Amino acid sequence: MNRREFLTTASVGSALLPSLARAAAAPSAPLIKGRAEHVISIWLGGGMGQIDTFDPKRRGDPAKKLAGSYYDSIPTAVAGVSVCEHLKRLAPLMDRVTAVRTVHHDVIDEHAAATNRMHTGRPVNGSVAYPSLGSTIAHERRALIDGVPPYVLIGYPNVTRGPGFLGARDSYLYLTDTSQGPAGLTRPAGIAADRQARREALLGGLRESAPATKDSRLTDYDAAIEQSLKLSSPEFTRSFRLDEEKADLRASYGGEFGQRCLLARRLVERGVRFIEVSHNLNFINGTGWDVHNGGIKQQHGLIGDLDLAVAALITDLEAKRLLEKTLIVITSEFGRPPEFDSGGGRGHQGRAFSCVLAGGGLRHRGAYGETDELSKKIVRDPVSVPDFFATIHASLGIDYTKNLYDGDRPVPITDGGKPIAALFG
Repeated sequence: MNRREFLTTASVGSALLPSLARAAAAPSAPLIKGRAEHVISIWLGGGMGQIDTFDPKRRGDPAKKLAGSYYDSIPTAVAGVSVCEHLKRLAPLMDRVTAVRTVHHDVIDEHAAATNRMHTGRPVNGSVAYPSLGSTIAHERRALIDGVPPYVLIGYPNVTRGPGFLGARDSYLYLTDTSQGPAGLTRPAGIAADRQARREALLGGLRESAPATKDSRLTDYDAAIEQSLKLSSPEFTRSFRLDEEKADLRASYGGEFGQRCLLARRLVERGVRFIEVSHNLNFINGTGWDVHNGGIKQQHGLIGDLDLAVAALITDLEAKRLLEKTLIVITSEFGRPPEFDSGGGRGHQGRAFSCVLAGGGLRHRGAYGETDELSKKIVRDPVSVPDFFATIHASLGIDYTKNLYDGDRPVPITDGGKPIAALFG
């Protein structure tokens, strides 16, 4: 750099210093904070098609290769907001609901990677095991009362739903069958109460005699044992006794997926902070929401199952005065394009799809964001996955701007997401 260039650069830099100083001194925007206490997160594995559910457009025709919705649409309780005709029970409840129609990410070809994105809010990283949304909320808010887990998964366990670098303390308790409850919380038949008490006393003695350790593998193991002993208490295990509910209420929820939603409501009452309810592939059509080719022919069954269970959940929570405290979240790994594939089904679409929020004390509006005439491109109010996660965190009063720590490495809790401000206040 010659003398003239140095002076020019220095003068520009000095001119910028006052504005930089003002920016550094300017107060940050106040945090948005909601008043929800719990989350029931409903996972629709396979990729729910937004154009066939919460963002309907003109009617298409797979036989004629005419892009568009597979079903007709119906009006809802919110003027100007329509949903698929098979969401007839949710339609009159949409004033308690917001279909966020402009969620987007860049993963379309691989279900596992997209599932990871919608559980952790981030791309897969070979050097960092990111925690799931459920584990992050468990870490930040814990259970509402002692003796219950902060996070329960009703579905199949896997790493993408887990705690990542947060460790075992923020992992989940899981079950796959509502008729049985979680495995491992009931003593074997040959272990009477007095024998269990002797075992616990022996364990306590071993702990006292063992040298202190900071090894996370040992401390996590001890924490898991301690929690399992608490969770095996009759007070908590009673949460899984769905037969205590009235028969007509159980029937209003529908089949196994609906019973999972009913159990989620019982777990909210017990004090669990985050419950994920998975809609399994084998419930209706064997392919779940992954409606390539002929899988789309039974899609109405999936939608009706969702409609029945979620409408029952909303009205049940409302009757028990829990809806304002409980945020219901419906997500899927991506959406579906308006075009039909060669077999009459649909492919994958990550550039614009719908996720749904209900209850949780939010200012609902039926729908947020706008897509084009075929629900293929975002026209207004895009919402990134970090933005959607930040909205969930904000609803629970969690600081969505803070860092978590993987050892000494700071990791932004939502990867820089900003809540949907229109849903608060």
